[in-house]
Amino acid sequence: MLDIQTRNAALTALARDRILILDGAMGTQIQALGLSEEDYAGQSGGCACHPASEHPQKGNNDLLILTQPQAIEDIHFAYAMAGADIVETNTFSSTTIAQADYGMEAAVHELNAQGARLARRALDRATAIDGRPRFVAGAIGPTNRTASLSPDVNDPGYRAVTFDDLRLAYGQQVRGLVAGGADIILIETIFDTLNAKAAIFACFEVFAETARRLPLMISGTITDASGRTLSGQTPTAFWYSVAHARPFTVGLNCALGASAMRPHLAELAGVSNTFTCAYPNAGLPNAFGQYDESPDATAAQVAEFARDGLVNVVGGCCGTTPEHIRAIADAVAGHTPRSVP
Repeated sequence: MLDIQTRNAALTALARDRILILDGAMGTQIQALGLSEEDYAGQSGGCACHPASEHPQKGNNDLLILTQPQAIEDIHFAYAMAGADIVETNTFSSTTIAQADYGMEAAVHELNAQGARLARRALDRATAIDGRPRFVAGAIGPTNRTASLSPDVNDPGYRAVTFDDLRLAYGQQVRGLVAGGADIILIETIFDTLNAKAAIFACFEVFAETARRLPLMISGTITDASGRTLSGQTPTAFWYSVAHARPFTVGLNCALGASAMRPHLAELAGVSNTFTCAYPNAGLPNAFGQYDESPDATAAQVAEFARDGLVNVVGGCCGTTPEHIRAIADAVAGHTPRSVP
């Protein structure tokens, strides 16, 4: 295993040389497994090595790290073999705040540490086959609470979470990801930049504690045609709010399909002085919440990002599969990465 500084340098060199590929959706792949409550809880041949809870666990996809580890590792491996250079851990909701819905707060450290180890094992399997270096991105979601907005229309000043609540929860998550060997920290699907600022602050606290500075990938979400995040920021305002973190990448993911994402990505690429990353959904969901956009259709739109010099890293979000990632990798292979100002 290379040391952190060597891997950071290798990652940066690769991003300057070509457009890097991020993986696709985890939820789409998990849904395809058709798992039961017993599967989620580890009572059907998995590993029930987690704290007890009286809450139902079906839908707690992060818990599958502990109860169905081989299934999660195999999903990571499939994305790696489809062409992904960077693979995200299955830890989007692995904070005490998000896991409180399932009574699994006590499992947070192990979820993150083991989540990073599973991804690393999958990537090492792939590298043993083709020799390509790959990187584990520790995925940090926004939680299910917002620090900038009130959930109560009758009390605009009320907040369900504080900055310090978020900072402490994110810090615990990052410690687990670092302990498990993550190469990158990915703060993603940001709908409230104040939440992201708490995550950034927590990252730097942990980096100082551990004397290990990992690259940060920061990805916001434009929620509708207004071109703003849920907390009201344009892509330009979003960049200036997080630029102090000196991220490895800044970008956009989720919410929109690639065609709708393009103008917002172009705005972000026009103001940021770091690598840019885009991983859109496979179009918009249909009436049943499913994503119908084919791998070729998604790849053709992402190829336009590359052709126009907007991106350094591309991948897929909701609805994308290893087939989407393979098509995206093929579609951008001949394009030069965006030149960083």
